Amino acid sequence: MARIKSWAGVSAVALVAGLVAGAGPRATKADPQITDSLTLFGTPGILSMPSAEALEDGQISATLTSMGGQTRASFSFQLAPRITGSFRYSRIEDYYMDGEPLSDRSFDLKFQVLQEQPGKWWPAVAVGFQDFLGSGIYSGEYIVATKTVSPRLRFSAGLGWGGLARYGVIGSAGEREPYIPGDEGGTVNASSWFQGDVAAFGGLAFQASDRLTLKAEYSTAGYVDEAGDDLIDRKSPWNFGLDYKIRENAHLQAAYIGGSEVAVQLSFSTNPRKPAVGPGNETAPLPVAGRPARRSDPGAWDTAWASDPATKPGLRRVLGNAMAKEGLILEAMAYSGRSIELRYRNTRYIAEPQAMGRISRILTRALPASVETFSLVPVQNGVPGARVTLRRSDLEAFEHAGSAPVLAAAQITDTAAAPDPAGLEYLPGQYPRFTWSLSPYVALTAFDPESPLRGDVGLRLSGRYDLAPGWVLEGAITKKVFGNGGEDENPSTSVLPHVRSDAALYAAEGDPAIERLTLAYYGRPGPNLYSRLTVGMLESMFGGVSGELLWKPVDSRLALGGELNWVKQRDYDQLFSFREYEVVTGHVSAYYDFGNGYHGTLDVGRYLAGDWGATVALDREFDNGWRIGAYATVTDVSAEDFGEGSFDKGIRVTVPYSFFTGQPSKKTAGTTLRSLARDGGAKLSVNGRLYDTVRDTHRPELEDRWGRFWR
Repeated sequence: MARIKSWAGVSAVALVAGLVAGAGPRATKADPQITDSLTLFGTPGILSMPSAEALEDGQISATLTSMGGQTRASFSFQLAPRITGSFRYSRIEDYYMDGEPLSDRSFDLKFQVLQEQPGKWWPAVAVGFQDFLGSGIYSGEYIVATKTVSPRLRFSAGLGWGGLARYGVIGSAGEREPYIPGDEGGTVNASSWFQGDVAAFGGLAFQASDRLTLKAEYSTAGYVDEAGDDLIDRKSPWNFGLDYKIRENAHLQAAYIGGSEVAVQLSFSTNPRKPAVGPGNETAPLPVAGRPARRSDPGAWDTAWASDPATKPGLRRVLGNAMAKEGLILEAMAYSGRSIELRYRNTRYIAEPQAMGRISRILTRALPASVETFSLVPVQNGVPGARVTLRRSDLEAFEHAGSAPVLAAAQITDTAAAPDPAGLEYLPGQYPRFTWSLSPYVALTAFDPESPLRGDVGLRLSGRYDLAPGWVLEGAITKKVFGNGGEDENPSTSVLPHVRSDAALYAAEGDPAIERLTLAYYGRPGPNLYSRLTVGMLESMFGGVSGELLWKPVDSRLALGGELNWVKQRDYDQLFSFREYEVVTGHVSAYYDFGNGYHGTLDVGRYLAGDWGATVALDREFDNGWRIGAYATVTDVSAEDFGEGSFDKGIRVTVPYSFFTGQPSKKTAGTTLRSLARDGGAKLSVNGRLYDTVRDTHRPELEDRWGRFWR
C-alpha cells in the first residue's frame, strides 16, 4: 500500500479542530470524562492503553517515562474540550538503526465523540490515532469507551489496531502496511487506519485517596523490532500501576508491565487559563469618576476651557503622567469641548481592552464634565490601529454591570478611513526615541537522533531607535555563556541548499553574533491596508529586503496578505559577511479568526531552499497571552530529499512572563517543537510581521479579550 503524503490531511485536521473548538460545554475536573492521570505515553488513559477521558480544557502536560530500555518524553495539549493532541520523542535502546539506538518522533490525536453525563447510562467514547505522523513503530488506532461507576472508580474498554493489537487478536480487517525500518516516516498513512489485526483491551482506575490512584489493565499493546520480536519480554497481558499526586500539577507513576518490566514516569501539567500566581497582583485601577448633574453645576459642563491656549500643556502633562504610571505612553492628542482622541503606546498589557479600560477611567477623572466622547487609538510601530470610541455616560452607567454592555455600545472604526481629527498633534519629545534591554536567552535544538538535546544559554543586548512615526531601527547582539549548540561542526549532508540544516555551524562560530540589525518602515497605504518594508540583517542566517502588504478590515475575521523577500545567506560568524547563496522567497497568506481564541493560517509560496508549497497552521491563544499551535508544511521537495520526517511540522508554544510573575507584562518566551530542523519548507524569520500586530486592536480580538476591560 502506498503512503498518502499530502498536507490536505493535516489541513483537514486543523479545520475540524477549528470548527468543533466551541462545541459543547467547557469541561472541568468535576466532570466525569475529565482526568489528570496519564498513560506511559503521556496521553489520557490507564497505563499502556488509552481511555475515553480528556484533560481539562487548555491543559498542557509534559512527561518523562522510562521502561524496558525505552525512554519517552511527551507533550500533550487539550486543544479543545473534546480534542487532545500529543507530541512524543522516544529513544529505544534495544532497537538499533545504523548501529545507533532508534530515535522516534510521533504525533497523536484523540477525538472524544461522546461525553459521559452524570446520572446517565452511556459512557464517554473516543476515537484516537497514535503515531499517525511518526515513523510508524508506535502507529495504531483505537475506539474506546469509559464509564464512571462511582466518583472513585472508572472502567474503560475498547478495540485497538496496529501497535495496540500486538496481543490477544480477536480478528482482522483488511491489510495494514508494516513498519519499515529506516523509512523516513512522517507521512499520513491513512490507507492503513483501522486495518489489519484488531484486539480488545480494557482496564480500570480506582482513586484510593486524594493523592493515590491504582490502575490495572488488560493490555494488547506491543512494539516489535525488524525481526517481529516484541521489544519487551511479555509474560502476561496484565499491567498494574499506581499514580501518586505529588502536588496539584505533578504526578509520579510506577507500573509493572507485562509481568516483566518496571516503568517509572514523572509528569507535570499547567493550564493557561489558570495563572500560576492566581488572578494577578497588578495595581487596582482607579474607579470611574462621576459627573455632577448639569442642572446642579452648569459651569462644569461649559466648553470654554477647550479654546483656552493654556489648557493644552496642562492637559498633556496630567494625562501623560497618569498614563505613564500604567505603562501607557501618550503619543498624540486632539480634543474639543465635547470629545477627545488619544493615540498611545501600550507597553504593559497583553490584552488591549485592559489598557483601554484604564485610560478611560483616567479620562473620567482628568477631563471636564462636558467631554462625552473618548476615542482611543493604540499605536504599534508608529502606525495607528483601529479607533475605539466610547461614551462617557456608558462608562458611568455600566461600571458595575460587567464589560459586555460597554463593548455593545462601543464604536470600532478604521483610522485610515477618515481624516485625522482637527488639532491632532504629537507630544513634544516622542521622536526620535531610543530604548534598550539586556536579558538572558535560551536557544535549544531538540530531537536530533545523534544529540537529542543541544542548546546555548547566553545574554541578548537589544536596542530600538524610533526615528519618526513608522520608522524603526533595531538590532540585537547575543553572547553565549555556555552550551553545546555548536557541538556538531560538520556541514549538513542535505542535498538541498543548507538554509537551516547548518544551524550547528552558526551556533559554533556566531559568538558573539549580530542576531538582527534592521531598518523598517510601517505604513497605512489606505483603508483596511497595512504595509511593512524591512532591510538589513533580517535574522541570524539571512539578510536582505523584506516587503509585506496586509488587507485587514476592522470588523472582519478574515485577513489576506502577501510578502516578498530577496535574501542572501549570512556567514556562519553572523557579523557582516555573506555566503554566495541567495534566493527570492515569499508567500500569499490567508488568516482567519475562528473565535474563542482559535486562529488559522494558510501560506502558499516559495521557501528559502527554492521549493514551492504551502503551510497550514492552527493556533489557540488565551486572553493572558499563552499561545499554543501546530503547523505543517509540504512542498515539492520529495520525502527522500527532505530526509527523516518527510516534511516540516511542529508544535509552537508562547508563554507570557506575567503568567508566572502575576505582574502585567507584554514580554513572552516562545519555542517550537519540531521533528528535525530540515531545509525543506523553511521560512524566513523576520520581526514585525503585520497580522499578529494589527489584529490585536480589531473587533474580533477585542471582543475575545474585552472581559479584561474593567480589570
